[in-house]
Amino acid sequence: MDDIPPYPPIDPTTFDLIVIGTGLPESIIAAAASTASKSVLHLDPNPFYGSHFCSIPLADLPSFLSTHSTSPSPPYQQSSDESNEFSVLGLSTRPLYSSIDITRFSPDLLDKNSRKFNLDVAGPRVFFCADKSIELILNTGANQYMEFKSIDATFVGDNKGNFSSVPDSRAAIFKDKSLGLTEKNQLMRFFKLVKGHLAGEQDVKISDEDLQSPFVDFLNKMGLPPKIKSFILYAIAMADYDQEDTGVCRDLLKTKDGIDQLALYNASIGRFQNASGALLYPIYGQGELSQAFCRRAAVKGCIYVLRMSVTALLVDKDSGCYMGIRLASGQDIFSQKLIIDPTFKVTLPSGSSPPLPLPLQGKLPFFSQKDDRGKIARGICLTRTSLKTDMSNFLVVYPPRSLFPEQVTSIRLLQIASNLAVCPPGMFVLYISALCDDEDQGKKLIHAVMTTVLTVPRINSESNAAAQNETAGSSSTGTSDPGEGKPTLLWSALYSQELTLGQVDFICSTPMPDGKLNYDDLVDAADKLFKEIYPEDEFFPQTSSKNPEDDDDGDGSPET
Repeated sequence: MDDIPPYPPIDPTTFDLIVIGTGLPESIIAAAASTASKSVLHLDPNPFYGSHFCSIPLADLPSFLSTHSTSPSPPYQQSSDESNEFSVLGLSTRPLYSSIDITRFSPDLLDKNSRKFNLDVAGPRVFFCADKSIELILNTGANQYMEFKSIDATFVGDNKGNFSSVPDSRAAIFKDKSLGLTEKNQLMRFFKLVKGHLAGEQDVKISDEDLQSPFVDFLNKMGLPPKIKSFILYAIAMADYDQEDTGVCRDLLKTKDGIDQLALYNASIGRFQNASGALLYPIYGQGELSQAFCRRAAVKGCIYVLRMSVTALLVDKDSGCYMGIRLASGQDIFSQKLIIDPTFKVTLPSGSSPPLPLPLQGKLPFFSQKDDRGKIARGICLTRTSLKTDMSNFLVVYPPRSLFPEQVTSIRLLQIASNLAVCPPGMFVLYISALCDDEDQGKKLIHAVMTTVLTVPRINSESNAAAQNETAGSSSTGTSDPGEGKPTLLWSALYSQELTLGQVDFICSTPMPDGKLNYDDLVDAADKLFKEIYPEDEFFPQTSSKNPEDDDDGDGSPET
């Protein structure tokens, strides 16, 4: 990047809002603020959009992960000629990824095609056709900047490599040959009960007592067998933890929430003409979502500057209130509000002698401490053949205990093919994720899936320290085990990601990619944060007609 000319000074130098990082929550908030007629400056130290929600080429992924597995930013050095108007607080990054393990088995093939991949850093992710994120995309016109394709099917996997279709509709139940007649009747009666309850039919209304009870207890009350319960809990309601073991379950799903998820799933099936199933995936990868909202914000006047690092915050010396930021170029930019990517932490600059303002002394540790909310293990695998010979794009859910007895969380696998422009023709990308307590547990979960569905060549994996060597052209090869009909692994990246929540104080930070399959929780978090900083403004107000300033002229539905 040394050959890139320096940016000219940013003009103007004062904004209503500055946003650092172009991840999904930050991009949504920037678009919402711009729509509310706020002046917004949106910065990102990366040369691409999306931050930790990005989709990037294969060649760039190892360096991106390794860069964010350490804290490379040195403490801000305070100079002797600092202004008397404000104090300067350093802004550095905290590590986000750990236990990075990258392995290559076909270096020549991958090097030749490395720029033809668009790999999701925060995968696996999908959209339900009727979820909040799709509604937001439609309501804001961001769909004019994205195209989608349908995910073909959803399956439940086991430790023998078998995939069972999820009977998520009346037609699917009738077609499912793995279900007996009794199981089909039980499932049909249950779906009929749920449909009647949602329609407000009094004779089939689920009681308030049942709605507040654990969903698994309600399913037991309905007499559903274990196989059907597993499908409903983990492949339709998308529960993360073992719902039948209260000793390990950290998120016990209530019946009301389970019914709402069933309703979402049902409403998603067949909503769009060219999407046969309940799930969608964006062409070119999940990073397109952040870019769509950035384009939406730019149409409304937001100013974007990539490759621009921020080194420090400026705060009033007397009150401790936030005033602005200092760029790596040395320019000071001011704003009323600031939102930052949560990987940033605020620190006292090196060599700082004046004491901090009293109002700020209690707030600084709040933004410097590590917000430990657990981890999520992620894996990306590349193959040349599909896990199912007759299908390209599909989701597989491994319920708790389905792979080994100590598995207490669901594991999700999403296979995506070249027709979604994420990889070269004839190749497939597998995204795997699972919530975990530590790196060792996370790797065990990801490896359990990989060894079940893939032929993994015999080789010692590269360590985290060796991950940087791959970017310089190092590679690994090995002798393959007998395939047994399973796809052979070409390349894999395994890593753990910290889970952090957003914080609101004298500055605000957004949440990191979570362990959910869709984006609803992140959309809710962006909505809440926007209302915290702008309580008098509406979050993307509904309009009866399109704004002529928008450069969209579509029909208001995703292109699938």
